[in-house]
Amino acid sequence: MGTREQFCRKQGRLLLTAAAFALALGLSQASNAQTADQAPAEAMSPAEAVQTPGGTSDQNKTAQAAPNASGAAQDSSDAEPSSGAPASSADAPSIQMQPIEAQRPAPAAASPAESPESAEETEALLPHDLSPWGMFMGADWVVKTVMIGLAIASFITWTVLVAKSIEIAGAKRRARYALKVIASSANLDDAVAQLGPRRGAPAMLVRAAEEEMKASAFLVDNAKGEGVKERLASRLSRLEAAAGRRLTAGTGILATIGSTAPFVGLFGTVWGIMNSFIGISEAQTTNLAVVAPGIAEALLATAIGLVAAIPAVVIYNVFARSITGYRQLLADASAGVERLVSRELDLRAVAPQNRKPRAAAE
Repeated sequence: MGTREQFCRKQGRLLLTAAAFALALGLSQASNAQTADQAPAEAMSPAEAVQTPGGTSDQNKTAQAAPNASGAAQDSSDAEPSSGAPASSADAPSIQMQPIEAQRPAPAAASPAESPESAEETEALLPHDLSPWGMFMGADWVVKTVMIGLAIASFITWTVLVAKSIEIAGAKRRARYALKVIASSANLDDAVAQLGPRRGAPAMLVRAAEEEMKASAFLVDNAKGEGVKERLASRLSRLEAAAGRRLTAGTGILATIGSTAPFVGLFGTVWGIMNSFIGISEAQTTNLAVVAPGIAEALLATAIGLVAAIPAVVIYNVFARSITGYRQLLADASAGVERLVSRELDLRAVAPQNRKPRAAAE
């Protein structure tokens, strides 16, 4: 009878221990669920996520106490007769331990945005105006000097265009009129009468022929006049060359501008790009918004150089063709003057012969 009572007591203790362990496990799981609902994962810092909640510590204490109690009960049951041990082990409920997972720390937040200082530096490097005038004002002093020089060269080009166009047009008009007068004149005196008071190279040719005839009057009467023709041809050729040089004056600067302006603009471009790379190294960024303004200023210098060079080359070629045509008109006028002089010499040579037959007849 005593053995039966002891077995019942031991079995009751085992049941109470199992019930206490199950109750502690349920309370710990409920506290873990409540803590997970109240504290979201994204709001937790890594330090808070590593800490173990209070319920978990209680659960660990209960889990440690339960094996101790079960071990004590097993020791007491081993002391009983072997007949009661199988019954107690068969009647006791089996309890499986589940591992408790610690909460993982929440992922780190997104990378912070750029600092205000870097944003202010980037904004300071950008010009406020990307128009041609704004880029000129924001350029380096070397690039500004190049742009101003190219602008002056372009102004000179258009000034020469206006001035030389008026001059060449007037010279060609006077040369055509003189050529018509020389072609319609019967002798040198008629041409001098019509062209003497006028200005221009053709009128100078006619006056030069008259002066040479007066200076060689004695030789004309006593010689055949071959030396007069040579001297007149030499003098007329010099007058033609002087007229051509006078008309080409000022066009050489067009050739200079056309050949050097692109290289001057290229120098400004290279200098501006160098400053852009220096700005990139100082800003420690490869953002296009930092690089683009300096490159735009550099390319503006090249654009101004091309604007100055292209019209200069075209205008120079047009003037060269016009001056060549004017020289052809002067050559035609000079040939007409030589014909008038040759006719005058022949008339003077024939006149004495006509007078001799008349004197013999008388």
